[in-house]
Formats: sequence, structure tokens, C-alpha cells
Amino acid sequence: MKVLQILPELIQGGVERGTLDLARELVKRGHDSHVISAGGPMVQKLLDEGSIHHLLPVHKKSFLSLKYVRPLRALILELSPDVIHVRSRLPAWLTKLALRKIPLQSRPALVTTVHGLYSVNAYSAVMTQADRVISISHTVTQYIRDNYPKVAPANIKLIHRCVDPDEFPVGYQPDEQWFADFYRDHPQLENKQLILFPGRITRWKGHKFVLDLMAVLKTQEHDIHALVVGSAHAKKQGFYQELLQQVEERGLAEHISFLGARSDMKELYAASSLALNLSDQPEPFGRTVIEAICVGLPVVAWDQGGPGEVLRLCYPRGLVPYADIPALAKTVTEVLKDPGNVELSDDFKLDTLVEKTLAVYTEAMESR
Repeated sequence: MKVLQILPELIQGGVERGTLDLARELVKRGHDSHVISAGGPMVQKLLDEGSIHHLLPVHKKSFLSLKYVRPLRALILELSPDVIHVRSRLPAWLTKLALRKIPLQSRPALVTTVHGLYSVNAYSAVMTQADRVISISHTVTQYIRDNYPKVAPANIKLIHRCVDPDEFPVGYQPDEQWFADFYRDHPQLENKQLILFPGRITRWKGHKFVLDLMAVLKTQEHDIHALVVGSAHAKKQGFYQELLQQVEERGLAEHISFLGARSDMKELYAASSLALNLSDQPEPFGRTVIEAICVGLPVVAWDQGGPGEVLRLCYPRGLVPYADIPALAKTVTEVLKDPGNVELSDDFKLDTLVEKTLAVYTEAMESR
């Protein structure tokens, strides 16, 4: 079949990586994969893996974006895809308007993936107005059912986000050169137990909890060091400076390092003793949780949202009641001493996602 995925940009993030993963697997299985976005550094990888990219500015939340409805319609007519798979609200609106003037019998099947717990309003409702609606977790499924009751339950399809085990192999170990370079650049980390906290720097990701945790652990365990991995957007620089100031004021400078954005996550997972997910609000999923577990790294997270769902299936001993810092410190200490068995469920592996997605595409096509 010919599949057209549409998303705002291909810069970074879980939605973007999921798009590329699916596109690559579609090509491997002999399907025709096309992607529309406003571009970005991930486009080249998409092209290298056999998909075709179409540049269209479908990312700006502005009424001016309505001028792209006509070019989008023309592109849809030219490509004549069997399925359009939309992954974000603005592209969903542009697609809806573009399809309006195409005769119903000539339209491709429309599938959306609800990647987030969006604000509840007419703008967000467009993500539920498709032949089939993919939900990335039970948390998101419940959100759809609670807020958009007009969606037929049978049309909501739960497909967990996934990781490619070939990309994050179990038991992976970096080579000696990687370790040599890493410790040369970060000598303060050598001979330390590393706690990895991946996530872009923004208030809701839970960086404050990492500081609270390390303030407790530094009095108990002297060989533990937290690694904060993720960039701070220009608009988040103020918050980043707040964090750095708190680190100094709380005497944590020797216990926490901010590494910024990294392209060697597989190596960082493998070099660490434990990973954290401590978002201040329930996340719809939590991709870094399954990446870490896939490599074999234990994860400790609040028992809420998507990360809680993953740990209940893969590593229940890593669950902690939300915002309970003493319980968090106790669990982290226990897991560091004895991590036990860490194994990723098939529910979160790439092959499972691809097969379920193809089944949804087929069902959506047949429903028309």
C-alpha cells in the first residue's frame, strides 16, 4: 500500500522518531512510504531509509497556514495514497480541509495517532475525527473516551509506542574508545554510579525532583552522580538558569551534571546504573523508559501515566507514588544495590507496532 504520514517537522522528539521507525519498516515490507513535513535534520535519515519526503510548512499554528490547504490537496491528489496517517493537530486540520473537496469515494483512508493529552477543545477534537484513531497508551485511550464520547470505542486502536531492539540491543556495551572520550570530557563521572535523567529542560519534566532526590542521596551514597540529558529551548533558558542556581545553592554541583542534547543515548543507557522518569504531570507515554529497559537498564518512575503503564508490565519494582521523595530515594537505593530482572515486553517492540499499525490501515481502508 501507499502510506502518507503527515507531521509538523522532523527536528527531534518521540513523534518524529516514531514516524521514521514506521516509515523504515514500511519500506522493508515493500510498501510505498511518503512523509509530509516542514523539514528538519531528520529528513536525510528518512530519505536514506527509502521513504520520500515532501516539504510543506504544515507546522505553524496560524491562520496563515490555511494557504497550504490547496497545495496539500494537490499533493494528495498527485500521490493518491491508500492511507493518510496524521500525527499532530495543525496538520490534521489542514488535511481535513484538503480532503473536503475530494469526492468521498476518491479519498484515502484517514488515520490519526493521538500522541498527547491535548487541551480539550474543538481544535484538539480533529485528532479524533478519522476512520481510525490510534492511541499510544491506556492513559490516552481513557482521555479520548472521557473527552470525546462521540468516537466509537471500536474505532480507537491501542498501539503502544515502541523501540527497535536492533537500535537498543539488550546488554549493549560501548567500546573502550567511547568510555575514554566520555571520561576525558567528564572526569568527574569516573568510578561513579550514574543515574540518567533524559528529557528536555522544561518545568513539567520533573527536574526539581532530581534535585530533591540527589539532596537526599548525597548524604547516604557518595559515589552516585546524576546525569541530566536534554537541551533547553531558547524560551526555557530562564528555567535552565534557575536549575543551575539551585544546584549551587543546595551544594549539588559535585553530584549533578547537565550534558545537554546527546546523540549517543544507547551508550549513555549502557553506561548508567539506573534511569529516571519523574514528570510533574502524567505523560501520555514516555519513550525513554522503553529505550532504557530495552538495553537492560532499570527505570524508576512515578506510578502515573504512560511510564507507569510500561513499568507495570516490564519493571514494577521501579514504581513510586507521585512526588514521594523518601520513597523515591529508598527505591533508587534498593535498585542500585540489586536491579533484578529487567526485560522489555513485546508490547513495546517495533515489530508489534508495525504489524498492529498495518492492521489498522487495512481496517480503515476496508471501512471506506
